[in-house]
Amino acid sequence: MHATEPPYLRIVARIRAAIDAGELRPGDRVPSTRELMRDHGVAMATATKALTTLRQEGLVEPRPGVGTVVARRPRPRPAAAPEGPSPLERVVSTAIRLADADGLAVLSMRRLAAALGLPTMTVYRHVAGKEELLLLMTDAVFGEAPLPRTAHGDWRVRMETSARLQWGVYRRHPWAAEVMSFTRPPMAANAMAHTEWNLATLEAVGVPLPVAMHATMMLANHVRGTAINLEWEAGAEQDTGLDNVQWFTAQEERLARITASGRFPAVVRLAMLGPDAVDFELDTLFEFGLARLLDGLARLVPA
Repeated sequence: MHATEPPYLRIVARIRAAIDAGELRPGDRVPSTRELMRDHGVAMATATKALTTLRQEGLVEPRPGVGTVVARRPRPRPAAAPEGPSPLERVVSTAIRLADADGLAVLSMRRLAAALGLPTMTVYRHVAGKEELLLLMTDAVFGEAPLPRTAHGDWRVRMETSARLQWGVYRRHPWAAEVMSFTRPPMAANAMAHTEWNLATLEAVGVPLPVAMHATMMLANHVRGTAINLEWEAGAEQDTGLDNVQWFTAQEERLARITASGRFPAVVRLAMLGPDAVDFELDTLFEFGLARLLDGLARLVPA
């Protein structure tokens, strides 16, 4: 590994090597984020991203009450990208890989150059700066799952198609939700294709273009607003070994103390229905909100 490799990748390599060598076997607990911070002298974000990378590779998994353990059936690591990309494509794909593993907060031109094994100034030959880099990254990830060439179904089906494809982008690349803006949107062709798709869909059924644009932004903001939680939720589950339902169950005693005042009767009645009464999975929240927004939008579509 290159001497200037980011610290989280060095932690990943060390744990991966221990798994490959059989020193850590399926079901064995791996160090927690706090243990990694102490043993390697890194920040919590770095330790968390090291564990997140191992999880994305299928090498580890959360276990309630234990923490993070070696996966029972580790999935094979993703195949290396075929050789032959252009220097710019290599810069962008490496930046996406770093952002997927460690988030945007620590992605810098200097760190990208280190991951590429290049001097920082060499990277600037391909991209003018971080703003252009983020634009190219956004365009690339939205291009991974393009919209259909032919629009099938009624207006609602077509709007759902766009929303679910956007959700898929954020599911694979949670950092992309941070990049998107609705007042100063990135001029990325593959992202703009969704705007064009939705505008054309609504205009075709009689919705004026200004109204169609507001509707397009409303739906995109729902997708992005829900997706903002993806990275945080993944880190929290990695740290605790608990999914959100298990976490809520663990909070019963604290909730009882808060609601004992009698100020929250509706909350108490909901809690009495049990942990399965409400599904807090982000995918469920996304689908619920999408359906309700389209129900409301239907009122703007002429009969």
